[in-house]
Amino acid sequence: MATNPPKGDGHRKGAVRERSQTQTPSGHFVKRDTNSGRFMDVKSDNKPFKGVRKEK
Repeated sequence: MATNPPKGDGHRKGAVRERSQTQTPSGHFVKRDTNSGRFMDVKSDNKPFKGVRKEK
């Protein structure tokens, strides 16, 4: 996992591992587990997840 020190500064060091994100036709971003391929979470706004790589 990525480390986040110092606490409360609002950014992470490194990327979130074993996760990827893709955009749905409606414009929302969906987070996917790369090991199982299952969708994990959907953003309610149209902004991408922070620190998660995008699928091509």
